[in-house]
Amino acid sequence: MTTSTNQYQKPLTVKRNSDGNLEIGGCDAVELVEKFGTPLYVLDEKTIRSVCLDYKKSFEKYPNTQIMYASKALCTCALASILQEEGLGFDVVSGGEIYTVYKAGVDMRKVLFNGNNKSVDELNLALELGVGRISVDNFYELALLNTLAQGQDKTVDILLRITPGIECHTHQYIQTGHLDSKFGFDLIQIDEAVDLILNEYTNLKLHGLHAHIGSQIFETRIYKDEIDILCKEIARLDEKFGLKLDEINIGGGLGVKYIDSDVPPSTFEIGQVIIDKLNECVEKYNIDSPKIFLEPGRSIISTSGVTLYTIGSSKQVPNGKKYVSVDGGMADNPRPSLYQAEYYAEIANNKETTEKEEVTISGRFCESGDILINNIELPKIDEGDILCVYNTGAYNYSMASNYNKVCKPAMVLVNDSCADLIVKRESLEDLVVHDVIPDRLK
Repeated sequence: MTTSTNQYQKPLTVKRNSDGNLEIGGCDAVELVEKFGTPLYVLDEKTIRSVCLDYKKSFEKYPNTQIMYASKALCTCALASILQEEGLGFDVVSGGEIYTVYKAGVDMRKVLFNGNNKSVDELNLALELGVGRISVDNFYELALLNTLAQGQDKTVDILLRITPGIECHTHQYIQTGHLDSKFGFDLIQIDEAVDLILNEYTNLKLHGLHAHIGSQIFETRIYKDEIDILCKEIARLDEKFGLKLDEINIGGGLGVKYIDSDVPPSTFEIGQVIIDKLNECVEKYNIDSPKIFLEPGRSIISTSGVTLYTIGSSKQVPNGKKYVSVDGGMADNPRPSLYQAEYYAEIANNKETTEKEEVTISGRFCESGDILINNIELPKIDEGDILCVYNTGAYNYSMASNYNKVCKPAMVLVNDSCADLIVKRESLEDLVVHDVIPDRLK
């Protein structure tokens, strides 16, 4: 099996330099902390571009493929600019993500707007900025979108998002393709939706079907099942309605290696599985080869990112754990609290001692559940040490909050020994800029 970037646990450029400090993208982690502070999100540009290349190579045998980055994993203007350079499109799920990729100069024809409860303002924004595809999730949205399109005298290119009835083995909160899901049309509803599009909603043009089965997926069989369902539906709709659909979107979800026991398939393995099954289904159901869209998010950006923290207080429970606290936690990485997510970490500064200890890394927030890593062995820790937590590129910044009125961290992009600030650290003034005191209280 060919190895791809998503199978690594760390950014490609991570190493120890001559001072004994961790180095990422040619930048000393301790110097990054001195310049930008902590907590600090760090993205390695080389790893980002390498995994994009992996995906392109993995699907070169099926040239009618478009990789659509799932922006919910991490959405910043600088990242969008890099991914556009690499030829990727964008799967967006909010007006904020639409506006971010637009401000980054992205070709909006290569953007797909997805989501189960899009607002009127968001749909109007998508129409005004020329988003290439809207994945329609329900009957309410079909009617609403047609009305909005009429108001702007436009025909909107759409996909129908369907629920394929596939349950993958991942955390229940990130399963999306099973029957009891808030997303998409059930299979028995498709005909009614198609009939409305063909006969009533004349400002909508249907190009294909869209499905998504979950996230952090290690299985390959379920992609086969999904493709079979989508192709079978395309053939059935052609037979019943004379409708020639030429696009299928199979979503994303490929897992990454957070801890040693995680063994995700490579992008190359997934690519071969998908291409082989697609070619098989084209022949099996006697349909034209469709354009295929994929929406990787985590597997594009997760391994590229690390978070640097400064270690502060510690507590040894009598006959129990030793808790070591960092200056961040569940506000900059809520995944351990939400999903019981696990991470690997190491001390970034040089530690001359060989003495090891098992500790639990706790956050600074006022919740007992604010634990980043349970029971990890590290060199004996001192206050002021720098902790590097790996695989934090996906869903950390995206899900960050201001809980306890703490400022969100900065983010830097590193490459060839250069570190560029791409998200500024919030200030105390930022925390109150939208607060308003009514005159009657002054």
